[in-house]
Amino acid sequence: MTGPTATLYFLCGKMAAGKSTLARELARDRDAVLLVQDEWLVALYPGEIRDIPDFIKYSARIRQALSPHVRALLTRGNSVVLDFPGNTRRQRQWFRELFESVNAQHELHYVDPSDEVCKRQLRRRSEGLPAGTVWTTDAEFDAVTAYFESPAPDERFNIVRHERS
Repeated sequence: MTGPTATLYFLCGKMAAGKSTLARELARDRDAVLLVQDEWLVALYPGEIRDIPDFIKYSARIRQALSPHVRALLTRGNSVVLDFPGNTRRQRQWFRELFESVNAQHELHYVDPSDEVCKRQLRRRSEGLPAGTVWTTDAEFDAVTAYFESPAPDERFNIVRHERS
């Protein structure tokens, strides 16, 4: 079904771990199509994501809409980098469905810095943003991180681990 070099690259890591930076690097270095969930959310649902349930609802819609396109790209031999969270078993199941349905290769890039490194990067990333901007505080980091599940061996992914300090 797919060309010999079609690979689905996807990421796992806590908020502000550096996943988006890595996604851009992977897309550039692998000459792959980059799809960024945050860009789709901002374009399609501006100002509508105020909490985690909103995020879950709207990101599910985007995954559903993009799935056939990602499959088509992979089937035609185009590698794809999905800058979408793969931070829970359930989220990672979507990636599995994509690459298995078209018999593509895959790599799960696990970005694994400490919580303190993530919080430091979150504070740096949030400098200059308007007061009250969502997903910028240590408390929000802690709330989102409570849902995080590291990839486990029984998930059988080809994992590339990136430790950051």
